[in-house]
Amino acid sequence: MTESSPTEEVSCEEVSCEEISCQALVIGAGPVGLFAVFELGLLDIDCCLVDILLRPGGQCAELYPEKPIYDIPALPTVTGRELAERLMQQIAPFQPVFHLGETLTRLEGSVEQGFRAHSSSGKVFCSTVVVVASGGGEFVAKKPPLQNLSEFENRSVFYAVKEKNFFRDKSVVVAGGGDSALDWTLELCTLARKTTLLHRRAEFRAAPASVNKLMTLQKQKKVDLVIATLDAIEGANGHIERLRLHDKEGDSFVLDDVDAFLPFFGLTMRPGPVAEFGLGMNEGGIEVDTEAFETSRRGVFAVGDISRYAGKLKLILSGFHETALMAHKAHSYVYPDRKLRFQHTTSSSSLRKKLTAACA
Repeated sequence: MTESSPTEEVSCEEVSCEEISCQALVIGAGPVGLFAVFELGLLDIDCCLVDILLRPGGQCAELYPEKPIYDIPALPTVTGRELAERLMQQIAPFQPVFHLGETLTRLEGSVEQGFRAHSSSGKVFCSTVVVVASGGGEFVAKKPPLQNLSEFENRSVFYAVKEKNFFRDKSVVVAGGGDSALDWTLELCTLARKTTLLHRRAEFRAAPASVNKLMTLQKQKKVDLVIATLDAIEGANGHIERLRLHDKEGDSFVLDDVDAFLPFFGLTMRPGPVAEFGLGMNEGGIEVDTEAFETSRRGVFAVGDISRYAGKLKLILSGFHETALMAHKAHSYVYPDRKLRFQHTTSSSSLRKKLTAACA
């Protein structure tokens, strides 16, 4: 495959940035991205992972945490959350470094010069190889359909909790009926001066244990539950003064003690900045060879749902297979003067030594 021309490099002197170095940059911390760390770790390649989400696990953990998965080898059934937790345990011996809540904006360099991936927060990830494991794309929050919403975003309206203590002693309204909405309501009520959960109906899509705990806290008057629909946000200079709502009968009313509003209406996907990395996008995915799942740019790989090739099946187990072949080719770039000797974890004493700590 031919190599794309690298984009023009920008030095750190031109912008304020923090440089992070690793041998392999893994973009995406879903199941396939996590297993890529395992396969690379077996070959002594250290990794850092970047994900726009605030916790590992990708789509499985974020959108379907309680949904059973039936086609993971040796696990008759496992939830999305459990799968992410097991993978985190599996890669623990390799001590990967996570950078969560980060969006990469551009990729520069080459396998000969080294790659530089820039994030929107000013970080620059310097690596020998890059592994794109971003699944179906980048997760973005579903926003309330309000015209003036942007006036309050990142000042009093937030789609994620990056620092819990920010909400200490504030009056917080969380909106939504899924796991994220209930989880954060239960978490923030221990810090906030007042915590209100707003949902359009009395039924929830969250884990039963979370719903039961919410109802208990409501009875104890530690959490307010408001069944209504949001009509408008009112305020000035980015600060909310009141929320205008209507109940199921259509009657309007106001919540006027609101310091922060957190709408957790779920996530949607978009191709994200990787579409601008010059990696040969095709129908929302990245074209790869099937020998090593390398893209048109040497040293940049694509595994999991983001990769495209003849016969592709969008299965987690297919992504796991792809990472094994990817890792062996990545080794030739990271250690060009070192011959790779194929080893099985069942018979290699050196591999068992690496992994024993995690199984103890």
